[in-house]
Amino acid sequence: MSAAPFAWTPTPEQAASSRLRGFLDRLGVAGMAELDRRLRDGGDDALEWFWSAALEDLGLEWRVPPSRMHDPSAGLPWTRWWPGGRLNLVDNALARHVRDAPDRTAIIHESEDGGVREWSFADLADEVWRAAGGLRELGIGPGDAVGLCMPMSPECVAIFLACAQVGAVIAPLFSGYGAGAIASRLADCEARLLCVTDGFVRRGKPVDLLSIAVEAAAGIPSLRHLLVVRQLGASATPMRPPRDIGYAELLASQSPHQEVADTDADATFMLIYTSGTTGRPKGTVHVHGGFPVKATQDMAHCFDVRSSDRLLWYTDIGWMMGPWAICGALTLGATLVLYDGVPDHPGPDRLWSVVERHQVSVLGVAPTVVRSLMRHGDQPVRAHDLSSLRVLGSSGEPWNDEPWAWFLETVGGRRCPIVNYSGGTEVSGGILGGNLLTPLRPGAFAGPVPGMVADVLDQAGEPVRGEVGELAVRMPWPGMTRGFWKDPQRYLDTYWSRFPGVWVHGDWAEVDADGLWYIRGRSDDTIKIGGKRLGPAEVENALVGHPAVAEAAAIGVPDPVSGEALIAFAVLRAGIRDTAGLRLELMASVEAELGRALRPRAIEVVRELPHTRNAKVLRRVVRAVYLGIDPGDLSSLENPGAIEALAALSRGRA
Repeated sequence: MSAAPFAWTPTPEQAASSRLRGFLDRLGVAGMAELDRRLRDGGDDALEWFWSAALEDLGLEWRVPPSRMHDPSAGLPWTRWWPGGRLNLVDNALARHVRDAPDRTAIIHESEDGGVREWSFADLADEVWRAAGGLRELGIGPGDAVGLCMPMSPECVAIFLACAQVGAVIAPLFSGYGAGAIASRLADCEARLLCVTDGFVRRGKPVDLLSIAVEAAAGIPSLRHLLVVRQLGASATPMRPPRDIGYAELLASQSPHQEVADTDADATFMLIYTSGTTGRPKGTVHVHGGFPVKATQDMAHCFDVRSSDRLLWYTDIGWMMGPWAICGALTLGATLVLYDGVPDHPGPDRLWSVVERHQVSVLGVAPTVVRSLMRHGDQPVRAHDLSSLRVLGSSGEPWNDEPWAWFLETVGGRRCPIVNYSGGTEVSGGILGGNLLTPLRPGAFAGPVPGMVADVLDQAGEPVRGEVGELAVRMPWPGMTRGFWKDPQRYLDTYWSRFPGVWVHGDWAEVDADGLWYIRGRSDDTIKIGGKRLGPAEVENALVGHPAVAEAAAIGVPDPVSGEALIAFAVLRAGIRDTAGLRLELMASVEAELGRALRPRAIEVVRELPHTRNAKVLRRVVRAVYLGIDPGDLSSLENPGAIEALAALSRGRA
């Protein structure tokens, strides 16, 4: 890969004052390359050295300190972390801040209708402790699974922390799920309680979540109660006591002082369900010494978050980044800003107005959100003072160059780094990430997140540079899932079966001549044309680089000659008309970028592409619907209307 100029370089002040620079100095390490070498070459001793220093740097409090950092005796896939250690998220994310800075703002929440609430750490503690008492009154204790299906709100955060406080297992669920998706996940973990809001507002219209929850709960024998937070008022579906319990009424009778469970570092903390192409959803198992620690460490060393920051990550509790934001921001003593709405309602400047109004300093979004907001032009951004921003974050999918540059220049004023971040639910955070030390190019990662020993491997399992290969991890880390719920073999088959002792993540990755890393798409999304492997992100980048295209997706379809043929889908910018000439022009753009052999067979123009709530384009769904085959699990789909447009294309091909 040719070395293009850097698009962002840290100032000496940004680098010198960063948390990562201070951490490396305390380690006695000159830079990230040296840290990577020491971890690769040092084996188990290097892991002990690094993670001992990381715990000290984060200042985590333990009820009982661990006897050592990790125990690999059961094999790499089942590595235990912090053996003998005992800790609870509530001690680190709440109690210590109440002790040291009770009046510091913990949460700022803005709803789509403009209502704003602000809670200090003392306010949050009062709510959490009462919520923990309410859970205990409902019979919830250590090991009991609790479903959490709510928009991002202060009550959502409070119940999340209250579950940790009593030792319950949190099962966060996407607030846009249908009844079937909720029911299948709650039945799988045998949940005893489902916490919901009666509903919420999207684009000015109420969404009746309680009716969906009631339908889901009907077929789950283990479920005893629905705990309902009222938000919609008179328009809400009526509650049905005694199974439906009012959250406010339950908390009113509780003491504000509740015992915190003395949880083992290896005790189950949370089950996050992910959707696969086939089979039931996977319940990824996370432990008290795993997910919260990894989230906090990544937030500190990649995103430079500190107690003076205000972090807004546009996400949902059902996606990994929702629990990640709660655990990391609050443990570091930062303010967690929650926006419960869509980013362009009632006007195209809504997200930017939220940033200005609440002085957000760390803003995280998916690239698709940026692409959608770009359609409105620069003026909605220019209308607001975004000088509070100092770090921009992104996760969920690969970037295209133009949206990345727009985010950097128009939103960040070229002052703020875009900390690109990629890993996943099973990782508890990032495998690759940016930081405030490393110069960046569009879409690039600085490299492995500190503590992650990552590599790019060819088909024989050998390291490669300057070409696309499989993203892999060679050594364990604290946030790695403790397997899939009730299905340990599926976990081994998914991540550990390709090469001995190596986690293969399922992403295509590449490292350039300067050591910057790139994600080129999911390896199961790979298109193979005439023996040539093609990552869909390369095609999509070429299309989005055209001024007429707002968003794109690329798939491979069966071809008797070349094995697969390339079909590309384009969402046009506002005001652009679909014509045969434009489609030919877009084909030519891809050909110019990738070569004649990889010219698309067709460009299909669609109104929208199917994506998840965290804005990840569902390419497997695009491909399946276009080919008229079963698309598999659609529970994570945010915009079902996109399916009909693709189905119409499929019918037109028939």
